Amino acid sequence: MASYASLFRWLDAVGLLDWNSLRWPAAVRWPVGVAMIVGGNALAWAGVRQLSLKTTSGSKRPLITDGLYRYSRNPQYIGDIAIIFGWAILSASAFAIPLCLGGIAAFILTPFAEESWLEKLHGDEYREYCNRVSRFFGRRR
Repeated sequence: MASYASLFRWLDAVGLLDWNSLRWPAAVRWPVGVAMIVGGNALAWAGVRQLSLKTTSGSKRPLITDGLYRYSRNPQYIGDIAIIFGWAILSASAFAIPLCLGGIAAFILTPFAEESWLEKLHGDEYREYCNRVSRFFGRRR
């Protein structure tokens, strides 16, 4: 979690230092970027709140499969991706955008690393959950 906080700080710093170097129109950057950042924060923090900060940090707890987790196994990461994408648009920074893409890739790849741990922790319950709910979006049939 601390490494992701560092990622966001670096993205912020680079985006601010190279603000709008791509000269994208403010009429597009601001509404789209801010909406994605605010929406992403709302989704990420709603996921943390439902899961609890302890569980998010790796403590053993019951498997959460309701609320947001009924639609996605990783709503927090979807929110984080939206935040980064929003910042890429808002900052319009030629230097920040490649870093943002790297950050998005990290949030896409992280669940793959966590899944084996969750499967060991929750066994058949987790495997059944994976069959029912998509890693990122929507319900499986």
